[in-house]
Amino acid sequence: MAIALGTGTKRATPDPVAIVLLRRSGLVVPGLLAGGRKVKRPGRQSVPVGPGLLALEADVLALGYLIGPRLRAHLAEQETERLAAIGLGLIGALESIVGANKPHVPLFRNFPRSVPDDTYALWVRRVFTLLLQDPYQPCVLCGQVETVSAVAPCAHLVCTGCWDMGDYAGCPICHQRIDPAGPFLHPTRAAGPTGQLPLPRRVAALELVDDLNRSVYRTVEVMLARRTPLTPQDKGDLGALLDRVGPGDLGWLPDEIPIRETRALVLARLVADPALADRLPDLFTTHIGTATDALRLLYVLHGGDAGLVTAPTRRRSLPRRLRRLLLARLAALPLAALVEDLHRHGPAWQRMAENLHPFERADHHPNAAAAFAVLRGTPVDLATGFGRLLAGVAAAHPTILEHDRGRLRTSGWAARVEQALEAWDIGTALDLLARRPGVLARRLVELASRTDEPEALVATAGTALRTVSPGVLLAALGAVRAATWPAGTRLFFPRGGSARLWAQPDHRPRLDANLGAALDAILSGELLDRAAGLPPVEVALLDAGLADLVAPFTERTASAALVRLPRGSSQPLPDGRVVRLFLHWTEPAGTRVDLDLSVAMYNGDGGFVGWCDYTRLRYGDRLALHSGDLTSAPAPLGASEFVDLNVAALRRQGIRYLTMVVFSYNDVPFDAMTDAFAGFMGDPGQGGSPFQSKAVEQRFDLTGSVKVATPLLVDLEEHRLRWVDAAMGGTGGEHSVARYSSTLGRLTVAADRHFAAGRRVSLWEVACWHAAARAATVLVRHRDGTVVGYRRDDGEPVPTYAARLAALGPPDRDVTGDDVPPANFAALVRGDVPLADGAGAYALYRSGLDAGTVDLLDAADLIGTLSR
Repeated sequence: MAIALGTGTKRATPDPVAIVLLRRSGLVVPGLLAGGRKVKRPGRQSVPVGPGLLALEADVLALGYLIGPRLRAHLAEQETERLAAIGLGLIGALESIVGANKPHVPLFRNFPRSVPDDTYALWVRRVFTLLLQDPYQPCVLCGQVETVSAVAPCAHLVCTGCWDMGDYAGCPICHQRIDPAGPFLHPTRAAGPTGQLPLPRRVAALELVDDLNRSVYRTVEVMLARRTPLTPQDKGDLGALLDRVGPGDLGWLPDEIPIRETRALVLARLVADPALADRLPDLFTTHIGTATDALRLLYVLHGGDAGLVTAPTRRRSLPRRLRRLLLARLAALPLAALVEDLHRHGPAWQRMAENLHPFERADHHPNAAAAFAVLRGTPVDLATGFGRLLAGVAAAHPTILEHDRGRLRTSGWAARVEQALEAWDIGTALDLLARRPGVLARRLVELASRTDEPEALVATAGTALRTVSPGVLLAALGAVRAATWPAGTRLFFPRGGSARLWAQPDHRPRLDANLGAALDAILSGELLDRAAGLPPVEVALLDAGLADLVAPFTERTASAALVRLPRGSSQPLPDGRVVRLFLHWTEPAGTRVDLDLSVAMYNGDGGFVGWCDYTRLRYGDRLALHSGDLTSAPAPLGASEFVDLNVAALRRQGIRYLTMVVFSYNDVPFDAMTDAFAGFMGDPGQGGSPFQSKAVEQRFDLTGSVKVATPLLVDLEEHRLRWVDAAMGGTGGEHSVARYSSTLGRLTVAADRHFAAGRRVSLWEVACWHAAARAATVLVRHRDGTVVGYRRDDGEPVPTYAARLAALGPPDRDVTGDDVPPANFAALVRGDVPLADGAGAYALYRSGLDAGTVDLLDAADLIGTLSR
C-alpha cells in the first residue's frame, strides 16, 4: 500500500468490536479500524478513486477478501490520510483473522525448494558435528579453518561453509531459533514470483456497516437467544460486544437467556458492576432458576468454566452481600429440586460451600442451610438452635427430608431412576423420566433397548419431548438411527477442556426396526412442527451439498476457526496439485516449546503406510515434503512448520487416508502458548513465501490442556477432507507419529466411516425441515449447479413432503425459471446468489452475502430457531 498510503502513517490497533463484526459478518467499521479519528469530508465535488484505494483493494484481495460496492464508495470519499488509517487498520485486522500477522519463517527458509533429499544423512551430519566439532580446530566435515563459530543462543559450533545459514532459520544442530541479531541469520534470498493465485473458497465480500449500534445490539441479541452452547470464540466475541454496550439501562438484556452457560457469563458481568448492586435481587430471580445456575455463576466468578467441566484453580472471597443474595435465591427454590441439584454436582458444591458459608445466619435461609446439611452430612444436634432449625425444616418437608440417626437424608429423583432401571422396572423409570424430558431424550435408546412395551415408550416420548431443546432432540435422533441401523463404530466426543476423540465397536443390541422408525418419526416430526411455527416465506433456496455438513454438536469445545465447519463435516479438497499444511506457535518467555506438524498415512483399512514429519522430511519423490523441525519458538519470530502434500501422487501409491496431527513433543499443553494456530492452504504456487495468505482455506487455533491435536483427515480416494477438530489423550514427552500410529489409524477410519454413514443429522435435513414447513416454493441447487424446484402437492402431508425433499425426489420442474423471485430463506454451501432483502441465510462460505441487507445465520442458529 506504499504507493497510496504515504509514509509515517502508524497502524492503529483495531477495536475488538471491529474485529468481531469483521470476522462474523464481514462488516467494516471505518472509525474503529482507524483508531477513532474523525472523518474528514471532502467538498461536494466528486473525488476520483486514487491509487491508494486501488492498492488497498489489491492488499485485501491478497488476503482472500473483496471490497464490496458500498464500502468502496465510502472509501473513495476519504482524504488520503484518512484512507491510510482505515486501510492499515483493515489490513491488520484481516491479517490477524487469516494468520498473516505472524512471521512465518520455517527452518529451511527456502521451503519447499531447499529441503534436503536424505533426512538420515542430514541427521548423521548433525550428530557428527555435535560430538566432534571444536572451536579452535578445522571443521570436522570440510576441514576448513576459521569457519567455525558458536550459534546464538544455543552455542552449538557450526561451520558456515558446511551449513547454509542463508537458508536455515534455526540452529542446524538443535533446530532452536537463532537470535535475530546473531551473525549467522542472513537475510532470506529473494523468492521467485508466485503467479496469480485463485481466490480461496472462503472468499467473502466486505461491506460498510450501516449502523454500528444496531449491528452490535443485533449480534448480542442473536448470541443471547441462541439455544445451543456458545463456542469459546463466541464467548470471547460476546465479551467484546458487551464491553462496548455496557450495562446502561440493560435494554440489551432479554428476559430469558436459554442457554444456562451463556446466562452465567452475562450474570458474572452484571455482578461485577457496582452500579447494578441494587438490581441484583431482581436479576437473580429472573436468571437463576436452579441451584446449578447459581453454581455456574460461582464458577465464572472464580475464573472457572461455566460448563462445570473444569473446576476453578483458585477461589476468591465473595462479598458478604453477594453471598447472602445467592443463599436467599437458593432458599427460594423448591426444596426437592434444590437438594437434588446440590447432589448432582456434589463435589463442586462442596468446594463452593467453603466460600458461600451456607450455615451463616441460617435462620435467614433455612431451606438452603438444610440442603447443604444433607450434602455435607452435617450432624443435627437438637441441643443447639442450628440443629433444631434443621430438624424443623425436615419436619415441614417429610416427603423430601428425613431426620435419621442425627443427620438429614433424602432419596432423590436420580436415585429412584437408577433403582428402577437396575430392577428392569421400565414403567416406573419411564414415569420418572417423563418429569425430566431432557434426560428422557438422552436416555431414549437405553429405554428402547429394554422396554417390553414399545407403545408406552412412543406415547410418553411423543408428549414429553415437546419441551426439549432442539440440540438434544437432534442428538437423540442420531442415537436412535445409529442404534437401529446395522452396527458400526461408536464415536465419542466426551465433554472436557478439549474434544478428545474415542471410538469403539458398537456392540449394543439393535433396536427393533419398527420401534426405531417410530421414535425417528416422533423426533423428526417434533422438529418439523417447530419449523412450521416459524414465519412463512415465499421462496427457500437450498444447496444439496449441505448433506456433507453435520449439524453442529459439542460446540463448547470447538476451535476458533476461519471457516466454521461443524465437526464431522467434509468438503472437497482445494483445486491444484498441492495442499500445504501449516503450523505456527510462539512460546511463553522462559519455557521452550517444541511443536511438531506431522502427517500419518494409511490404507483403506487403517493400516499404517508411512509418514512425513521431523524424522522424515521427504516421503517418496516429493510426494510429501516437510519444511524442517524447529525445536523452540521465542518471540518475536515464533516458529512455523509446513508440509506439502501432492495429493494425486500419494493416491497413486495406494494411500487412502492422510491424518494431520500436531504434537507437543516436550509435553507443554497448547493453552500454555502465547499463540498457537494451524491450518491448510490450497495450491500455494511456485516460489514466494511459504505462507500465502490468499491460498489459506482454513486457519484454527490450538487450545486446551492437550498435547496431541488431530484437526482433520484427508480421504484421497474421495478427494475430500473431513474436519474432526479433536484431540487424543497423551502422557509424557516425545510425542510422535511412530508412538501413535496404530491409534491414529483406528481413529481415522472410525471417524470417517462414522460420519460418512450419516450417524449424525446433517444440515441438509435441518434445512429441509425449515423449507418444507415454511416455504411455498423450494429451490434446490445440485452439486453441478443445476437448480430444480419443489412444491407441496395438495393433500401431501408435510412430513411426506419433507422426506421427498430430503431424498431429492422427483422435482416439480414447472416452478423453476426466471420468474421465480429471490429467496427469502437460504441454506447454502456458498453464498454466491442474490437474495431478497431481509432474507435469513446460512452459508458455510459467505462469498457475496451482505450482512447489511441479509440476516446471516450460523449453523447453530438454524437449529436454535427450532425451539418452542
